[in-house]
Amino acid sequence: MGFESQLGNFLADCEKLIVLGVGNELKSDDGVGPYIVKKLKEENIENNGLLFIDAKTVPENFTGKIRKENPTHLIIVDACLMGSNPGDMKIVDKNDFANIGISTHSMSLSFFVRYLEKDTDIEIMFVGIEPETMDWGERPTPEVEKSANEFIESLKEIVL
Repeated sequence: MGFESQLGNFLADCEKLIVLGVGNELKSDDGVGPYIVKKLKEENIENNGLLFIDAKTVPENFTGKIRKENPTHLIIVDACLMGSNPGDMKIVDKNDFANIGISTHSMSLSFFVRYLEKDTDIEIMFVGIEPETMDWGERPTPEVEKSANEFIESLKEIVL
């Protein structure tokens, strides 16, 4: 099943969606999550059922806001070392978090997800994009940027 089909299936019964971008936008491809959120915000499509949050490198700082917004669905987007080609985009099972290198953030995303799932019914999807480099740089590399834009287009086709 292709990425867009998986995304469509995940969002089939979505009433309220938050897209949470995680990463350091000063470290090239590590900033792919914030890049996606910035681009989505520029589309002016946020509304009561659609919210975009740039969590930078501290997603744990947004648990209160996420719980307050009470979404039915949450998509977390981050650079993710999966041993594949730069720009490869994959839906990562939360049970596989321990086996892959999920970015450089202060709190384990698996703990973050478990915390959000506790006492809520939020459906959570993690989208990892394979980085080419996490060296200093103000924008993603071309392959990663291309994947980021594909994610944005797929999301817009499904939710709009």
